[in-house]
Amino acid sequence: MKVLFFIIIFILLIAVYVVNLPSLGTHPSKKMKTTFHSSKQYNINKGIFENRMPNVIAEMKKRSMSFKLIKEWFDGGVDRVPKDLLPEIKPDLKDFLKPSDKLKTIWFGHSTFLINIDGKIILIDPVFGKSAAPVSFIVKRFQKPVLELHELPKIDYILISHDHYDHLDITSIKYFVDKKTEFITPLGVGSHLIGWGIQKERITEKDWWDIATFDGVKFIATPAQHFSGRDGIHGNETLWASWVIQSKNHNIYFSGDSGYDSHFKEIGNKYGPFDVAFLESGQYNENWKEVHMLPREGIQAFKDLKAKKYFPVHWGMFELALHSWYEPIEKIYKLSKENKIELIAPMLGQIVTIDNTFNIIEWWKNRKSEVLNEKM
Repeated sequence: MKVLFFIIIFILLIAVYVVNLPSLGTHPSKKMKTTFHSSKQYNINKGIFENRMPNVIAEMKKRSMSFKLIKEWFDGGVDRVPKDLLPEIKPDLKDFLKPSDKLKTIWFGHSTFLINIDGKIILIDPVFGKSAAPVSFIVKRFQKPVLELHELPKIDYILISHDHYDHLDITSIKYFVDKKTEFITPLGVGSHLIGWGIQKERITEKDWWDIATFDGVKFIATPAQHFSGRDGIHGNETLWASWVIQSKNHNIYFSGDSGYDSHFKEIGNKYGPFDVAFLESGQYNENWKEVHMLPREGIQAFKDLKAKKYFPVHWGMFELALHSWYEPIEKIYKLSKENKIELIAPMLGQIVTIDNTFNIIEWWKNRKSEVLNEKM
């Protein structure tokens, strides 16, 4: 039955591609591709971006395409999806927006989070749609966002790490078409935004190690080991990146999606130490560790970056791996205690002031539906 389901999904995805569903995005034009030629990451002959080790993704894909792994995907597993709604807090946005020299953040699940850095409001990898897929009936989110798009405060900048569905969502992007929000992306990702109605003038694209400065805030595109693409055919036509965000008072790192490699130490040596590292810490598996770090690798990346606080992201909202939904945080929590690392693991919607000491309450152990008041 599950093999049949897999075949049906495959056929539907082909149909989606044939009808040119808008969520698939827009490929970079020939003119845009010529601007990539100066990038050290771009292979002009192949017309694609590559990692430091060019063959690492191809080798991973060969290893991952096994009947055993496919069968495991569709066997259901244990607790991959929460049985009840996860506890969440409706944030007090007046408090979040209150002028302060302290860094504030709100996590919405997976890799979507909001930061207030010296009064500038930045939204990272916004995914507020119903699913992390080209169609809404697969890879559904565990629950509705704690804030709907229309409830968000005025966003100054949206920062994108790469073009996969769980990081770049058509519903979220189109909401900002008539807003004044600026977008900052890796090379080529702007093609999707333009196709969805965002003005070209509002988009800034950067290569690894390039810097964009807006109103005293620096956005530095830094390396990651990953891949890109939205249709399963035109892979790696756009670049992927991690990001350093710096202001007068703060220094932040966001990993985007990445397997473990030497770039973490390189970034740490060049731009560390960081006040906080938002590190991808879920959707991992030994079969695809080249693109998603295992928990022990996340701890090593944290050390390489010379970060002061570890904020795990890329978990808690979508089923994209074979582990239970809570395994990532349980493993990272255990490793953080063993390594004496200060971990920040808030509930969905909870306002966190990074400068303050964060007291973890292990909320993931309470899997019942619960909504708390921010002022409690």
